[in-house]
Amino acid sequence: MSTAPKPAARRRRARRAAAVVATVAGGLAAAVAAERYAVKRSRSNPDPDRGIELEERPGDERRVTSFDGTELAVNVIGPGRVPQDSPADGTVLVFAHGFSLDMSSWHYQWKRFSRDYRCVLFDQRGHGRSAAGTDRDYSLDALGHDLKAVLDATSPDGPVVLLGHSMGGMSILSFAALYPKEFTPQGRVKAVVLANTAAAEVLKSLIGGIGVRIDALFLAGVRRIGSKPERAKRLRKRALDSRGDLGYLVARLTNFGPHAPPSLVDYAVRVATRTPVEVWTDALAGIIELDLGHAIEHITVPALVTVGDVDRLTPPASALAIKRMLPDGRMFVFNGSGHCTMLERHTQFNRVVAGFLEEALEAEQEDTTPKRDERTPA
Repeated sequence: MSTAPKPAARRRRARRAAAVVATVAGGLAAAVAAERYAVKRSRSNPDPDRGIELEERPGDERRVTSFDGTELAVNVIGPGRVPQDSPADGTVLVFAHGFSLDMSSWHYQWKRFSRDYRCVLFDQRGHGRSAAGTDRDYSLDALGHDLKAVLDATSPDGPVVLLGHSMGGMSILSFAALYPKEFTPQGRVKAVVLANTAAAEVLKSLIGGIGVRIDALFLAGVRRIGSKPERAKRLRKRALDSRGDLGYLVARLTNFGPHAPPSLVDYAVRVATRTPVEVWTDALAGIIELDLGHAIEHITVPALVTVGDVDRLTPPASALAIKRMLPDGRMFVFNGSGHCTMLERHTQFNRVVAGFLEEALEAEQEDTTPKRDERTPA
């Protein structure tokens, strides 16, 4: 037979419960205060990018149909007036953007390079103005085939330089694994820029690589959330609600360094919020399972690997691992920059890429110029 708790015991339990509630409430209040303080400090950063229309879409807009019928949005800009003897003559730059962004993330690059090169930008499947992947296919194989479709439609004969940021870099690695002949002397690709990307083990950067079991559990959780779209929408809204401080803080911590201009962080939140939830869950699962180290050996053309020294998603160790496996690789680290170096350090990024392109394409031109005894007699 049970007996009711004595008044003294009830009071002790009530005090303990109140203490727990107070502790939790205090912790939440402290977390909210810390969050608001961090955002306030970040928003006080200098903002030379404020007022710039990053989401401008210039040039010739067209649709490209990929291997499985997915329609991709493509913009072609240029060509500029290029001297006939310039290494840039006829070269097309093809830009592949990162996860939960779109082609507008290359704003500062097309502005700079369309003066000298024809620039091709496209929205990856499920992003921007491109259609959702057929049968919800957001695999890295699909992204590699998509890149092939874009090249076939815009640069059938080459020469091309591929530039990929984050997931866009993974698209290039997938393309190399699927179409290695494109990187041979007879292929279209003459140089590659891999910005803030990885070839494997992205999850170790995200959660610290606690172990295989934890990795598997994390992946299973992503897939379980993906099977419940409404729940996924609520979770994302909580994390990226642009009306609050949390979305700003998440975007700043994952994509930028501590001194990033606030308008760039706001831009990242806007674009990420527009990305469909199914892309977040399905594409993220593919990125977590990333294993494309075997593709790197196929990139025998000159390659530049760039990274920010405070990139939390694809840290310098990931960039260095790629650079060491490249037959003809070089690497540049941007101090104080996070995951979006092409935005956060756009002037310096453009300068580094311009120097690399000049070097790589001049070398290509020298390699393809007939030697004196190979030229047709006058």
